[in-house]
Amino acid sequence: MTHTWYAHTRNRDWTCTAPSRDAIAFHQSLPGYAPTPLISLPTIAAQLGVGHVFAKDESQRLGLPAFKALGASWAIHRALQDAPADQQMTIVTATDGNHGRAVAKFSAMFGHKARIYTPAGVHPSAIQAIRDEGADVIELDGSYDDAVAAAAASINGPTEVLVQDTSWDGYEEIPGWIVEGYATLFAEVDAQLAAKNLAVDLVVVPVGVGSLLQSALSHYRATTDGPAIISVEPTVAACIAPSLEADAPTSVPTGITVMAGLNCGTPSELAWPYILNGLDGAVAVTDEEDLIAARALSALDVPSGPCGAAGLAAIGRVISDTSTNAAAHLGLNANSVVLLLITEGSEANPLEAR
Repeated sequence: MTHTWYAHTRNRDWTCTAPSRDAIAFHQSLPGYAPTPLISLPTIAAQLGVGHVFAKDESQRLGLPAFKALGASWAIHRALQDAPADQQMTIVTATDGNHGRAVAKFSAMFGHKARIYTPAGVHPSAIQAIRDEGADVIELDGSYDDAVAAAAASINGPTEVLVQDTSWDGYEEIPGWIVEGYATLFAEVDAQLAAKNLAVDLVVVPVGVGSLLQSALSHYRATTDGPAIISVEPTVAACIAPSLEADAPTSVPTGITVMAGLNCGTPSELAWPYILNGLDGAVAVTDEEDLIAARALSALDVPSGPCGAAGLAAIGRVISDTSTNAAAHLGLNANSVVLLLITEGSEANPLEAR
């Protein structure tokens, strides 16, 4: 059964180690770095009955139309820092779009090759964008999990390195660096809200394998007074609620969705302890709900693709469905500050192509 809303009672005393700030300094050193905009959406806040809604706009991040640039750049930098300076490496990954494009871009920027595996359902424009960054693309007729397995199995010798944004037993270090890379996003949000004398009360995180969610949880659960955090997934790939119900990472079959970057049926094992202990709830939204949200954001000049719009669809569901008491569970009121993560721009996953 797919839960459209699943309330999770987290451990309120649970905390984790705050993420390293090394990635933030690294990103600030890259050409073209600038904090991405934090956009106030007062019309949506009024519709939802909360104090403020802010959208962290990742539609342009380090020359790419998605936040994935943060994790890929830092992980590749860390993975190759001990490689001989004159050795050209091949960076390998599986992707349903933006992660692969980011790996391709930064592999080339750092003087290396890239080989990217894609599952069925990735739009041709996304595949072409990866090729345009100089990568070899291997298209598979299978699921995202199949693509991950193929990428991992393809590694051939010491000049090839897997930079994958999900983890499994024995493969945790590089996914951990990807999570560290995403910390830059949340550090920017803190500074941007502090400049307005505000702090966030609810963070809505779109989830594929869960690396961005892990980054949010590791950032905000470093203390016990952090905001509520909920995940959002497409109904055809909603694995977080079943995992919480089972008290263990659980795989679900996936289908085709406009939220291609969230079409992942297995949560990252590295992210799982953070999800189990730190998450307040899980939401699943339909493509129809998501497209309505994307068009609402577009009307407000927020250039969101479907994955980024999922957060607005989720918070709309949470607040409108009073039978679930979700708003009360999350502590939302007329003064609450809600953060939406616009994880990719419309260029990264065009609505008109779906």
